[in-house]
Amino acid sequence: MSHHIVSMQGVHFVYADGHPALNGVDFTIHHGEAVGIVGANGAGKSTLLLHLVGLLLATEGMVRVGDCPVTPKTLVEIRRHVGFVFQDPNDQLFMPTVAEDVAFGPLNQHLPEAEVDRRVKAALDCVGIAHLADRAPHRLSGGERRAAAIATVLALDPDILLLDEPSSALDPASRRRLIGWLSSFTHTRIIATHDLDLVLEVCPRTIVLQGGKVIADGVTEELLADRGLLEGAGLELPLRMQGWTPGR
Repeated sequence: MSHHIVSMQGVHFVYADGHPALNGVDFTIHHGEAVGIVGANGAGKSTLLLHLVGLLLATEGMVRVGDCPVTPKTLVEIRRHVGFVFQDPNDQLFMPTVAEDVAFGPLNQHLPEAEVDRRVKAALDCVGIAHLADRAPHRLSGGERRAAAIATVLALDPDILLLDEPSSALDPASRRRLIGWLSSFTHTRIIATHDLDLVLEVCPRTIVLQGGKVIADGVTEELLADRGLLEGAGLELPLRMQGWTPGR
């Protein structure tokens, strides 16, 4: 599989209750890009991410990861290369300890024990929670659970990382650590979030959604300085552009 692009071509999606969530979405993201997906509640951000990992399948149009269309027959291959961090860490943490949660994915890839151990250690070190390896996930703080959820995905060694509202409910110090880690990750990052200041720091490119449509796609600094564009999409200027410095 080629991992150089992630794309949507004319993608529509309608939920079972008849609600249209995506309305002709088109974009191409190249390997190594960090792209923010922003928009108001209901704009289609989470729905878009779920299509990229095949948890939802397009009603119309094409979703591709590399040279592979996202279809029921390709999901195993897609999920070898795409890691998804859910908005709620509790959706990903279910084992008795953090280390067991992080090991779960590699073990299900039938990797040798030594390789599983190496990946668990590397993932926990990467997000700074090696000291929590033997802790029960439900006894962690919100920021620690977020880090553990990210580690479960990193242990799978993905080429493409999808994150849904990764800074939600984090305290300033945890948010700052998250931004530092996201900035250092060298593979493709696609981040759906309301945290426009995080997008300014991490993502050179931003896609703005409104009503399930892409209404802007371009340089983050330019789009997020456009008050009219943001207000039309139900957003406000990032705090930094209002004279605030969040999360420091």
